[in-house]
Amino acid sequence: MGRWTLRELNGWDREEFAARLGGLFEHSPWVAEEAWLSRPFSSAEELHGAMLQVVDEAGGEAQLTLLRAHPDLGARIAMTDDSRKEQSGAGLDRLDRREYRYLLALNRLYKAKFGFPFIIAVKGKSKEDIIASMRERCRSGREAELARALQEVGRITRFRLEDAVSPD
Repeated sequence: MGRWTLRELNGWDREEFAARLGGLFEHSPWVAEEAWLSRPFSSAEELHGAMLQVVDEAGGEAQLTLLRAHPDLGARIAMTDDSRKEQSGAGLDRLDRREYRYLLALNRLYKAKFGFPFIIAVKGKSKEDIIASMRERCRSGREAELARALQEVGRITRFRLEDAVSPD
């Protein structure tokens, strides 16, 4: 993803807007495409708010699809560049064999219980913080965890948007 000014992104047509900002929400360019209707944006925060509103108004099935588009943490699979960079920054690409097996087991437990992968904004967190949070959140109820996962998506996308949009 590049770095753009608000002036630039406000000038894009819907297709370009979705193509360039569609990756903010993991494999879900529909969020950017719908948020485009709220242009012009006077700040990155306003743009982010419009995107979160799109997710909120999309309803349950679309939200589950969005959550399910996220990779399992620590998984050694193909993922977006943003996800790979974020997980690497938290040390999830440097797990020893025991940590890796434990994280995979927690991922399976979480996904079986909730029906979507564990999602957390990893920026500023260590692998130990992430594993502890995953252990704790496996004990949550489904509705509370669905809300928490969407909240974490909001945090992740805010960080990504801060990296993508520069002041005019």
